[in-house]
Amino acid sequence: MVRRKVSGDELIRAVDELLSAGYRLALVAAHDDGDTLRIVYLLLAGQPDRRVELTFTTDAASPSVPSLGHLSIPAGRFEREMMDLYGVVPQGHPQPRRLVRHGHWPQEWYPMRRNAGQPPPFPAAGRFPFLTVDGPGVYEIPVGPVHAGLIEPGHFRFSVIGESVLRLKARLWFVHRGIEKLFEGRTALGAAGSVELAERISGDSAAAHSLAYSLAVEEALGLAAPEHVHRLRALLVELERLYNHATDLGALANDVGFGLANAHAQHVRERLLRINRRVTGHRLLRGAIRPGGVVLQELPEPDELRALAHEVAEISELTLRNTVVYDRFAETAVLTRDDARAIGCLGYVARASGLATDSRLDQPTTTLPVALVTGTSGDVLARYAIRRDEFAASVALACTLIEDHRGPLRCDSPLRSATVGNSGVGIVEGWRGAVVHRVEVDRAGRITRCKVVDPSWFNWPALPVAMADTIVPDFPLANKSFNLSYAGNDL
Repeated sequence: MVRRKVSGDELIRAVDELLSAGYRLALVAAHDDGDTLRIVYLLLAGQPDRRVELTFTTDAASPSVPSLGHLSIPAGRFEREMMDLYGVVPQGHPQPRRLVRHGHWPQEWYPMRRNAGQPPPFPAAGRFPFLTVDGPGVYEIPVGPVHAGLIEPGHFRFSVIGESVLRLKARLWFVHRGIEKLFEGRTALGAAGSVELAERISGDSAAAHSLAYSLAVEEALGLAAPEHVHRLRALLVELERLYNHATDLGALANDVGFGLANAHAQHVRERLLRINRRVTGHRLLRGAIRPGGVVLQELPEPDELRALAHEVAEISELTLRNTVVYDRFAETAVLTRDDARAIGCLGYVARASGLATDSRLDQPTTTLPVALVTGTSGDVLARYAIRRDEFAASVALACTLIEDHRGPLRCDSPLRSATVGNSGVGIVEGWRGAVVHRVEVDRAGRITRCKVVDPSWFNWPALPVAMADTIVPDFPLANKSFNLSYAGNDL
C-alpha cells in the first residue's frame, strides 16, 4: 500500500494520473478528528495488486474539498455522500445535490460527525425535486418506495411517452441505518459483535462482508491468517455466489412468465442453502468467518456440487431455448462498455458489458484458479449468461478448494495483535462484485472508523442508464438482471 498526504492541487493531479494509469476509485472515507476532517481516497489496480491511499485534511469548522466530480462519476457521488453525512463541501462539484439525506432531513445536522448528538426533530417531508421531462404526450409513472412483497424501499420515477422510457430516476436511502456509526467503539478483535454487524450489512452477502471486514482488521492489527484459512474462506464466498446465482437464474425466467425454470432453480437454491447449513451451521453462512480465523463443521461433497452444476446447466438451456424468453432477454436494457466503465460498474454487471474485473484476480488473498467470465452485449441476456457461466466456474473452483484442502476445518484460537493503532483494507469479490471495507483501530483495539462500500453503490447508477430506450414493461426484468442491494447501498 502506497500512502501519501496531499494538498488540494496535488489531490486532483494525483487522482487524474492514477485514473489514467488504470486505477479505479474504490472508496472515499471521511474521518472526524476533532479540529480537522481527514478524507482518505483509496484507488486500486490489479494484476499485480496495487493500492494507493491519498489523504487530504480540511478544517472541521468549514470543511471543504476540491471536487473530483469532473474526473470520475463515483468520486462525485462519494463527495455528495460526505456533504450529507459530514458537511464537507465539494468545491466545484458539477451537481452538488443531496444524495443520502432526503429533503426533510434537518439542514445543519450531519449524523457522522462526532458532535452530531441525537437527531433533531424532522419536519414534514416535502416533494423531492425530480427533473420534469416535458413535451407532447409525456407523462410520469411513480413506483415505490413501498413495493409489493418484502422488497426494501426505493422510489423509481419514469418519464414516459407511450410505453417508451425517456428517463428513469431512482431515489434510494429511505432506510439509512447508520451502519458505519454502529461500528464505532466496537472491539475489533475477539468480540463477535463487530463481525455480526458486518454479516448483516446485506443479508445475501454475509460471507463477503464478514470476510472483507476480517481482512481489514487483520491488516490493521498486523495479523497473518494461515494459507488454509484463506482457502476455506474463499470456499465460503463461492458457496454464497452459488446460491445467489441460482436464485437469480430462476427469478429472471420467472419475470418473463417462465415459472417452470424458476421452480427448478428454487429447488437448486434450497439444496445449496442446506449445504451451507451443514458446512457452517447457518443457511446464509453466518458465524463462520472472523478476524484471524474460520470455523467450518464439514466440507461440501464435490459430487453433490457437480450434480447441481449439471442441473443448473439444464435449467439454463431450457430457459434460453424458449424463443419467447430469449427474445425478451436479448437487446433489452443494454449497458454499453463505455457507460459501464464511466459509471465504475463492478461484478457481473461490469463483466456482462465486457469489463474484465474480478478482485479474486486483481486483489487476491490466495492463489485461486479463477476462470474469468465476460460478455460483450451488456443486455439482460448477457447478465443472465454471466450468472450461468459463473455458476459452473464457481462449482469447479469450489471443488478444487475442497479436494485440495489440507489441515483443520477450524481455526479460531485467540490471536494477539502485532501492532496497535493502525488502518487496514479488506477487498473481496462477492457475488455482486467487489466488497471493500476500510477500518481504523485505536490503541485500545477498538474501531474508530469503518467505511463500507458494497458493489451496489457503484452499480445502482447504471440501471437508469440501461433503461433508456426500453419500455416500461421491461423494468422488472431489467431491474432483476442487475439485482442490486438496497441494504448494501442504504448503509
